[in-house]
Amino acid sequence: MSLFVGVMSGTSLDGADAALVDFSGRTPRTLSFASIPFTAGLHDRLLRLSAPGDDGLDLVGDVSIELAEVYARAVDGVLSRSGVAASRVTAIGCHGQTVRHRPERGFTIQLNDPARLAEATGIDVVADFRRRDVAAGGQGAPLAPLFHEAVFRHPSISRAVVNIGGISNITWMPANGPTMGFDCGPGNVLLDGWARAHLGKPYDEDGAWAARGRTIARLLEMFLSEPFLQARPPKSTGRELFRQDWLAARLGGPLDPADVQSTLADFTASSIVNALDRFCRGTDEIYLCGGGARNRGLVARITAIAGGRPVQATDALGVPTGHVESMAFAWLAMKCVRREPVSVAAITGAKGARVLGAIYPA
Repeated sequence: MSLFVGVMSGTSLDGADAALVDFSGRTPRTLSFASIPFTAGLHDRLLRLSAPGDDGLDLVGDVSIELAEVYARAVDGVLSRSGVAASRVTAIGCHGQTVRHRPERGFTIQLNDPARLAEATGIDVVADFRRRDVAAGGQGAPLAPLFHEAVFRHPSISRAVVNIGGISNITWMPANGPTMGFDCGPGNVLLDGWARAHLGKPYDEDGAWAARGRTIARLLEMFLSEPFLQARPPKSTGRELFRQDWLAARLGGPLDPADVQSTLADFTASSIVNALDRFCRGTDEIYLCGGGARNRGLVARITAIAGGRPVQATDALGVPTGHVESMAFAWLAMKCVRREPVSVAAITGAKGARVLGAIYPA
């Protein structure tokens, strides 16, 4: 067996996911999966660090340690559930927690303490995947499309895989052309922030609250005029742009909160489908993954405007929606350990293929 663990925590700031993956067969197979939620305190500290402003270095150090401890628990969870000994795992691929993404300024920051994670688990850790890509002139994100291409590409069907995390990103795999990947706009980040502010809940389960509202057409049109959405790939974004300040600046006055939530849901759905229509013409099938793929209301909105194209979860392709990203970083760890460059130029705009990641031996 060729075993790797991928660990991921995303823009939604909800927790750490880990997947134990066997790459010895023709297709990768998840042997075990674990999800460790962030505490409210860690969530709040990460949220503070994710917003532009002055950052405290003590806070960065403390949070990095706490993240490493959560990641170690996630790794222990997948190993315990599978009965696989740590000594059999070649490496852990740990993305870390993005708190600032500024490729236009030449940097991206993912909080992590990979040395501590290696110490806690006794397993080599591969981390810091994005910075090599940025150093090579790329956006540093999204990186999951590289894994999507390896696992989901079809020789005669043009497919799009849409990961709806805090930010939505698209992997387009045309039947007769190279794979392209890019961030296309907000996923859950604005929806979750609005639900937290008005419902006191971390998210709007299944879009039930949004379903009670009525979309405000003029507001949706204003949201969709955001210049980032019109920009051609390669492109990436994060909370630096799509945050509650961005939303507040566009509301203009008191509005029914449920109506705003409905508008935000249509904004996420429309930004995805509009990006497919604008940049991924000829898409035959649409597959969803990430947390937003489990929001039935949001999926229904995407399906309603998809022009008859089938919209399914990646489960239909054999990979559960919640496993895709952590599996992707197990795959990237495997590539790094083998010193195999991955071709990111068409996705991030980097100068060429690069070995991504840094290895922290146990």
